[in-house]
Parts: sequence; structure tokens; C-alpha cells
Amino acid sequence: MSAETLTKKLSVDELIKEAVTVRRDIIEMIAHANSGHPGGSLSATEIVTALYFNILNHDPKNPHWEDRDRFILSKGHACPVLYSCMARTGYFPVEELKTFRAINSRIQGHPEVRKLPGIEASTGSLGQGLSIGIGLALGAKLQGKNYRTYVLTGDGELDEGQVWESALCAGHKALDNLVAIVDSNKFQLDGAVKDIMPLASLPDKWNAFGWNVIEIEDGNNMQQVVDAFEKAETVKGKPTVIIANTIKGKGVSYMENNNEFHGAAPTPEQLAQALKELV
Repeated sequence: MSAETLTKKLSVDELIKEAVTVRRDIIEMIAHANSGHPGGSLSATEIVTALYFNILNHDPKNPHWEDRDRFILSKGHACPVLYSCMARTGYFPVEELKTFRAINSRIQGHPEVRKLPGIEASTGSLGQGLSIGIGLALGAKLQGKNYRTYVLTGDGELDEGQVWESALCAGHKALDNLVAIVDSNKFQLDGAVKDIMPLASLPDKWNAFGWNVIEIEDGNNMQQVVDAFEKAETVKGKPTVIIANTIKGKGVSYMENNNEFHGAAPTPEQLAQALKELV
């Protein structure tokens, strides 16, 4: 099966419109469940939307296709954005989004590989996704496969030492079929990243570990996101990290840079306001 037979790749204008739909899904899912993580899902919306609707070679009707690109959501608590993109590209019915976090649902509060076809790895314990991604990228090299692996982390997640062990390994192995994306929204569970564990110069750190570094000034600007992914595809001889400077809670005025919504559901009144804004 060739890439041409897969999901139609959307234009940037179409992606921007799709991102609004994804944001509405995120808010409605979390409000319906009265549980979930809106802030980090909304900050990553452009990143995941661009991947599923434009960048990834994948086939929702054949989720185990051998030559598909792989995507690992290392910050697994942001799964509402993943579930929306998967549903909207055809992995499962959109109506199933209403079962988010329900007992026996396939779409739980963190991705579960045994429950939902199209999930590449169960995630939630932060810091592990890049290690998994390295295994997939190495596997592709060993088998002579051309598929690419993408791993989305949060900036707070970079406090985990395993991330940097993985970064060192990927640089050493020159895994140019691996792309890490840092959703740098400047917050984590307990507060601002700069107050909890300052990361200093992220580009310098990744460069020192042997990575090609692409920094996006506005990680919620769809054109910049698409341009970064397309540039990453041209890099040979080393892995690429895309550092996307985003806004936590992007798109909903009362959630933007408001860490109270790291893991809090909106009230019915707040839901109505969010949906009024997301048009």
C-alpha cells in the first residue's frame, strides 16, 4: 500500500479549521466525563492535528499496517487531543468520544495499547515515550523500513532523567527517522516549569546530545508547525527535536496560562463559554 492511498492530507487552512473541531471535542469530552486534562491537550492541538491530518503516513482502516509511521504520546494525560484526532481521521466512531474515562471504555484517561487499535504504546508514566520511540526507530532501521517515529513530550516531562538517557542514545545511534516534539507550554502539574526545575537553554541541551534542533516560535501557529515537520523530514544523519513554544489551555480564554486547568474539568457554564469561543 502506498502513501497515496492513505488519509487525505489537509491544507494549512483546512488544518486550522480542523483544530477548532478538535478543541471542541477536547472540552466536551472532559466536561462530559467531569475529569481529564484540558490545559496540555489544548496546547498540543496544532501539533497532533498536523500529524494526523497532514504529516503521518497511516491508514485508520488498517491500523496495524506494517509500514505506517508511528506516533507516541509520551505525555499520556493529554490523550483527549489524540482521541479526537484518531476519531476524526476514522480510527473509531466520533460518537465514542462521549465514553471518555467511562468504565470499560476503549478511551481511558491515558492511552491503552491493548484496548484501542491505532495506539502504539500505553503511556502515562512520564519520561518513557522517547525510549519506546527509539525502539521503534531502531526496529525500522534493522528491518530496512522507511517509516518514521514521532514522540510528543511535555516540557515538564523533561524533568525525568530517562528522557536525557534516551536523547543520548538516539543521538549516538544517529536515528534520523526519529522526531521528538516538546510541547513547551511552560507549566506542569504543580506550577511553572521555571519555578520547579528550570530547563535553561533547551536548544543547546538537545544539540549537545547530537540532535538537530528546530524551534517553533509559536507552536500554536499551524503554518509554523507544518513547516517544522516538513523540514524535519529532510534531515539526515541525526534525530530531530522540534521545540514548540505553546500556550497551555490555548483557545479557551479562561484556561490560557491558567494552571488550575492542568487537570480540572470545566463546569457546565464554563463549557458553554468555551464552545462559544471555539468557532
